[in-house]
Amino acid sequence: MASTSLCRRIATTCTRTSTLPRRSLASSSSRLPFSSAASQDTSSSPYVSGPTTHFGYESVSINEKEGRVRQVFENVANDYDVMNDFMSAGLHRYWKDELLRMTGVGPMSKALRRRASMKYASDLNNNNDDDDTIDDSKALLSILDVAGGTGDVAFRFVDAANCEERSKSSGKDEVNVTVCDINPEMLRVGEARARKRYGSALFDETCALKFVEGNAQCLPFEDNSFDLYTIAFGLRNVTDVDMALRDALRVLKPGGRFLCLEFSHVQNVPLAQLYDIYSFHVIPKLGEVVANDRDSYQYLVESIRKFCTQDELVTRMKTAGFEGVKYTNMTQGIVAVHEGWKPL
Repeated sequence: MASTSLCRRIATTCTRTSTLPRRSLASSSSRLPFSSAASQDTSSSPYVSGPTTHFGYESVSINEKEGRVRQVFENVANDYDVMNDFMSAGLHRYWKDELLRMTGVGPMSKALRRRASMKYASDLNNNNDDDDTIDDSKALLSILDVAGGTGDVAFRFVDAANCEERSKSSGKDEVNVTVCDINPEMLRVGEARARKRYGSALFDETCALKFVEGNAQCLPFEDNSFDLYTIAFGLRNVTDVDMALRDALRVLKPGGRFLCLEFSHVQNVPLAQLYDIYSFHVIPKLGEVVANDRDSYQYLVESIRKFCTQDELVTRMKTAGFEGVKYTNMTQGIVAVHEGWKPL
């Protein structure tokens, strides 16, 4: 039987204290937590229910979409951060910082490392060989970042957990971060960035960071493997969102937590109009001028408009089996963070 996720046992206080005032990039005026509207049991049809689906505003076969999405990200892999700057006018960096804060990875890692250190010292002193001894071959906090090929979110976890400093010590890290992406070119860029930034110790010695090729709809991991699953700006590109949500639930440990940061639907009408003008008239042109690739940027803009509303994604997550589902709007709904827990 899989052990209960430490993410649930330690970080559950985040949900209990979410109503307390705090200074945040997502201000109280822009936050829309799980409310009566979000909790309504609205029906939703399957995300994919026939032989075709959408690729932006274009209708394509289910089998064709995955290849076309793969091509888009192969085209933009080397300029992915620049692309995100264009898509969000630079705000994606702040949204990812807020996602990190919401996960609680920093304080959790600090607490777990302290616990591991104290337990190890106690076992040495007492020659303790009981079942409660910490197994240093297993991580105490295991994080999966899906569709995170270039490492932008994963590096935030690595830094918050102080994995680079930990890599100067022997043995496997108590915290590990796995980046999973369907696109090998994105993974190539991400791993190269990581080795340049951190060196090889995180990969080869402490095993705190690794990059794995895999499809979000059928992840190459065993059941009940991770305490925390994140996906940032990737879920809308998955062919079958329902299938991806079910597989996210599968790979999480009981009590594990799911967080999705994604472009969503703007709540403020004047802002929505300005956002549409910027999206459809500025972003594709910038893609053409800077990256010589108007079509990829056009698809990315259209994919946002075709993706689930905030309430629809809540319903899909609950249908997949998540509990405690809620969302937080940021920047008036330009993006939203959806979160839920795997039942114990």
